Amino acid sequence: MAPHFGLIRTKANTVKPWIAPLTLQGERARLVPLSIDHADDLRDATRDGDLHTLWYTMVPHADDVVAEIERRLALQASGSMLPFSVVDATTGRVVGMTTYMNIDGGARRVEIGSTWCRKSVQRTLINTECKWLLLRHAFESLDCIAVEFRTHFLNAQSRRAIERLGAKFDGVLRSHMIMANGTVRDTAVYSIIASEWPTVAVHLRYLLEKPRGD
Repeated sequence: MAPHFGLIRTKANTVKPWIAPLTLQGERARLVPLSIDHADDLRDATRDGDLHTLWYTMVPHADDVVAEIERRLALQASGSMLPFSVVDATTGRVVGMTTYMNIDGGARRVEIGSTWCRKSVQRTLINTECKWLLLRHAFESLDCIAVEFRTHFLNAQSRRAIERLGAKFDGVLRSHMIMANGTVRDTAVYSIIASEWPTVAVHLRYLLEKPRGD
């Protein structure tokens, strides 16, 4: 049996999950396993800025939050996704979602994606710290050879944020998917590879520790 999704074969010739639910703790943010118990906070979060109205993203309407949680948990059960809730460490409230997705245990590759946070915490260090926590775990605990990021080609804010992390542009998947409004999305693909992680790690720590406004 070849490894697939989040499964790997051990030296004892047994198959076990390569990625399992866990909590990643930072100073500003905490990433915890996604739960249906987070639905109320997530409904409130998606209302902040009416995020579901942004045509170039895929943020659920408040009425669809439970269905989205269930969808992500089903993908977790299949081994292709590990979803997290983003918790603001200051308030203790869930402010968004993020995931490891397109998990490939055989190739030791993951994508960090399906990420959104309420408008009031966007462009704060919460998102930067979430990426730091996910990248550090991917490279230092899971021994990933690469971590990928994907976003709508026209989502300039998301592309700038990915580039600011230190990810490099790999190319564009043209006519990659059909959006909810019927438009066709070209997907911009970025990645960080294992040999780049030490430098990217120093860069991210600098972003997290430097005085605001620098």
